[in-house]
Amino acid sequence: MLWSGWGDPDKAADLPERVRGLLAALLGVRPAAPAVPLGRVRLRPVALPAPLLAGLSDIAGRDHVRLDDETRVRHTRGKSTPDLLKIRAGDGSDAPDAVVLPGSHEEVAALLAYSSAGRIAVVPFGGGTSVVGGLTAAGHGFAGVVALDLSRMNRLSALDTTSMIAELEPGVRAADAERMLAGHGLTLGHFPQSYEYATLGGFAAARSSGQASAGYGRFDDMVMGMTVATPTGTLRLGRAPRSAAGPDLRQLVLGSEGAFGVITSLRLRVRRAPAERVYEGWRFVSFAEGAAALRHLAQRGPLPAVLRLSDETETMAGQAMSEGSGDPEPEGGCLAIAGYEGTAEDVRPVRERVSAALSGFGGVPLGEGPGESWAAGRFAAPYLRDSLLGAGATAETLETAAFWSALPGLYQEVRRALQDRLGSALVMCHISHVYETGASLYFTVVTAQDDDPVAQWERAKEAACQAIGRAGGTISHHHGVGRDHREAYAEEIGELGVAVIRAVKDRLDPAGVLNPGVLLA
Repeated sequence: MLWSGWGDPDKAADLPERVRGLLAALLGVRPAAPAVPLGRVRLRPVALPAPLLAGLSDIAGRDHVRLDDETRVRHTRGKSTPDLLKIRAGDGSDAPDAVVLPGSHEEVAALLAYSSAGRIAVVPFGGGTSVVGGLTAAGHGFAGVVALDLSRMNRLSALDTTSMIAELEPGVRAADAERMLAGHGLTLGHFPQSYEYATLGGFAAARSSGQASAGYGRFDDMVMGMTVATPTGTLRLGRAPRSAAGPDLRQLVLGSEGAFGVITSLRLRVRRAPAERVYEGWRFVSFAEGAAALRHLAQRGPLPAVLRLSDETETMAGQAMSEGSGDPEPEGGCLAIAGYEGTAEDVRPVRERVSAALSGFGGVPLGEGPGESWAAGRFAAPYLRDSLLGAGATAETLETAAFWSALPGLYQEVRRALQDRLGSALVMCHISHVYETGASLYFTVVTAQDDDPVAQWERAKEAACQAIGRAGGTISHHHGVGRDHREAYAEEIGELGVAVIRAVKDRLDPAGVLNPGVLLA
């Protein structure tokens, strides 16, 4: 992955000149300085003493302990806009001292025990796609910081086609998992925007949710079991699809972002790969009208595999980007996408019933053009974000979720907070995941960079987080807590909730070496 941006450098998105002109005219965007060369990124000297480094090499092997500058830069922070702004400016101050690549559960367990004894902070590292500060350890007071890169643990270990469960290692990238499973006619059906680079261990650690969640569920719905290495021992969790044997400890690890332990194996529910995938577009006059239609489907069915709705601003921006592409345009209003997966016999009746329901709520069918266009470009947004950064615009996302009754107020509160704090800004939103009782809201913000764009966004994000709390939303639906949402998460679960989480942390990681500063202060 590109060290100073997202994904494959050869897939960089070019901003059309008309878009550059609109950014300048409407938001006052001016070109930004280019990213510094990788060789000019400023790094701290390696702090880990030689004896501790030798001990790490004894466990993982000398070839799997990396100290070179490029490897350290590539394991610095994640891929949020502040992360990229800092690294583009040459700030590598959060780089790990070393990158260690274990090859087995036993090596991970040994490394964690060794790091606990030597007070070495350990940051579990999968695809490096965190956008909430989940890969930046608070290293003060430790002998040093190690990034524990799990990319060598990338195998399909077992397949139970009777139970429809696949056992995979945590370093398997989502795209590679799909290729492995496709050979058996299977799929996970998990396609978040980070799909091309994120890993299965990262999905579990952050409670990821994919774009086809209406049909396949969230990633935490897919986790039937897991093995977790901690500094004090190993957890082996999940021996049945559901159990009444006390609290489900799998739920304790899911979403813990490496603060409790390192997931070394996952047993995941799989499905038969669909023979047919069809995506189509619908136009609604307003966001409220479209949301009512989505709620009806979520509560009364049937649900397509993909169901999402863009507000008026996001729809307008999408039209500006695709102008001249030949795709049918939603002619203003709000664009909804419905996607169907399965056999032709499965898809046809569901599509007919969904179409009748959407039409009944005022939806106008636009055919498969907008849907197929969305499907073709659904992993392109992070590349567009890089282009906007280079053009001098700050482009960032945030997401939340709430019950249906609270959703309109949440939408308005967050939009108002962002616009009040940023002034001239383009604030877009879509409903990305739906449930019987509520839905998620995913906001995208574009504004002109000021003299300190990192501080500029941090102020706006703080205001948005406060608005989410006031309106009764959760601080994160699928991005996670990391460092960025830590204080808001503490407010959300309350003082007693924080004490419970800390008690678990103290038992599993008494020296506090696992991802310090993430999830808990």
